[in-house]
Amino acid sequence: MTTSPRPFKILGLQQIAIGGADKRKLQNLWVDLFGLEVTGTFRSERENVDEDICALGAGLFKVEVDLMQPIDPDRKPAVHTTPLNHIGLWVDNLPVAVEWLTAKGMRFAPGGIRKGAAGHDICFVHPRGSDELPIGGEGVLIELVQAPPEVTKAFMAVWN
Repeated sequence: MTTSPRPFKILGLQQIAIGGADKRKLQNLWVDLFGLEVTGTFRSERENVDEDICALGAGLFKVEVDLMQPIDPDRKPAVHTTPLNHIGLWVDNLPVAVEWLTAKGMRFAPGGIRKGAAGHDICFVHPRGSDELPIGGEGVLIELVQAPPEVTKAFMAVWN
């Protein structure tokens, strides 16, 4: 398989999103027992999610651990039906990545590039490919997150 040079770089892990029917149980594990700090909350009727945004690590290498429960467990998206809901990856140039990956046959979830819970531009790689776009996340929902300049600079310093 020949490929053209990749015009973007996946820099590192941005987040892990964990879903459950009752966020209090997730808080007990991740906040009370493991000691993660709750740094924010996010609630969206459209996304059917009520989440706490927690922090693991520090500085520019901090990773979000999102603890999510559905607002309505009978509606989609069902953020609680897969305990590991999705992983988020920092990307240095999200629009270029989406364009290049789409041209390579990657399927993205509906919604396109938009603001995510933490305020960064995001989009999701669909867990499964389709006939038209055969490449998906191999069963995993993957969030691509536009890295702010200071995160890109910090990761590039480590890579070089």
